[in-house]
Amino acid sequence: MKTFTPIDISADRLSELIARFPTRRIAVIGDFFLDKYLDTDPRILESSVETGRSAHQVVRIRVAPGVAGTVVNNLASLGTGTIHTLGAIGDDGEAFDLNRCLKQLGCRTEGLLQFASLMTPQYLKPRDITDPSLKGEHDRYDTKNRTPMPKEIGDRVLAALDAILPELDAVIISDQVEYDDCGIITAMVRQALGERAQKFPSVKFWVDSRTHIKQFRHVYIKPNQFEAVDFPLPKPEDRISLDEIVSAFPHLVAEAKAPVCVTLGERGMMVSDPEPTLVPGVTVPPPIDSTGAGDSANAGCVLALASGATLPEAALIGNLVASITVQQLAVTGTAKPEELIPRLEMWKAQNANS
Repeated sequence: MKTFTPIDISADRLSELIARFPTRRIAVIGDFFLDKYLDTDPRILESSVETGRSAHQVVRIRVAPGVAGTVVNNLASLGTGTIHTLGAIGDDGEAFDLNRCLKQLGCRTEGLLQFASLMTPQYLKPRDITDPSLKGEHDRYDTKNRTPMPKEIGDRVLAALDAILPELDAVIISDQVEYDDCGIITAMVRQALGERAQKFPSVKFWVDSRTHIKQFRHVYIKPNQFEAVDFPLPKPEDRISLDEIVSAFPHLVAEAKAPVCVTLGERGMMVSDPEPTLVPGVTVPPPIDSTGAGDSANAGCVLALASGATLPEAALIGNLVASITVQQLAVTGTAKPEELIPRLEMWKAQNANS
């Protein structure tokens, strides 16, 4: 069993990093979805006259940016100075709602390009307003583009990135469409981003990808524990041993040609520094809702890196952020800067003897 050097950060050091958040300039490029919640009240359930089926009565509609938008939500909540959004969406009502939400967060949306040939991706989430737990969620309805993304759309989004790249501190790549080349991060865009990361070494390029994480080069990659060791179809109770992940690190780093951050669920993260370093997570009591936890961790990690944190420090801040957001039920949660130091003290108490 490998032993790890304990990672720590003082409250003063965390405060120093937080103080830089309002000066950071970050672009998020990738798959922007609209999260649309339909809150239904079962106490006024009706029956369809035509079919006899249940007619769930919607009493409130809530919309928020989702997927790459969840990263943006957390960057905004953490006080990031400038946030650019880059991607491709439709020319439809969902695009209107998504743009309105992003502008309310203070985002720059010139790079979120609209195309009549696309649908704006959407997660439609009906839920029971009387039950805030996960059991209150109904079946979800997903809208995605399932045909290959035209090259000219990728070229236009890359051009929007190129226009702002010299002034950025970091770029977060959110590659969340599972089907090959059906999201904005196509194979062509993926290669182009690696080239730009080499051309602009002072800009932190960080990627989170649902199915293509090992295809990125020259950017920080964030695989989960199962992706790190090519473990297919994990069950909820499965865990990869820390020794196995340590053994996988040399290949991961050599293949990515960049630093690596492996997420371990409730155990935290392991990062290359350049030696594998374990950064424990924060233990929080149930109930929890892990929806968007990875995206919130991305925001915390990258904002910290862009503010001068080391990779282990950034991973710890990502853990702090995620531990706050998972305690917010029935929403994709966010964390605020003033919540981080109390959460750091919780983490220190939990790891006092490690």
